[in-house]
Amino acid sequence: MADELALSTLLLSAAGTLVDQIHAGVVRRGFDDIRPTHGYVFARIAPGGATISAIAEHLGVTKQAASQLVDELVKRGYVDRRPHHGDGRAKLVVLTDRGWACTRAADDAATEAIGGWVGVLGQERVSALVSDLRAVTRPGHLRPASW
Repeated sequence: MADELALSTLLLSAAGTLVDQIHAGVVRRGFDDIRPTHGYVFARIAPGGATISAIAEHLGVTKQAASQLVDELVKRGYVDRRPHHGDGRAKLVVLTDRGWACTRAADDAATEAIGGWVGVLGQERVSALVSDLRAVTRPGHLRPASW
């Protein structure tokens, strides 16, 4: 029981640390007008766009809260709203060139952050961790990363 609680606490802590490191790396790369929450929006949108409803579900917030986040990103030039091809009432939120550039900056920052883990744990243990986590997690709405 102690190991299970320790693992859950450590995984949550590791996730929080990783989010902080990615955000700091994105800011260092010149995208200083976004917040970590925006990164979760980018992750949901990146595969090919998403509706406000899908973003809200992904974030676990109301449609109104998701819409406000998207409004912020539209004003900052990271996303656009476009007509949804399958639903005339819905809009599809897609990344702009600036949004894709920010996404690439986040990918680079994530690689940099995990490089620190490799430095501490070694490549073999990090690869084993990736394999183990694949075995116990399921793909979600995040942008695919060779699951």
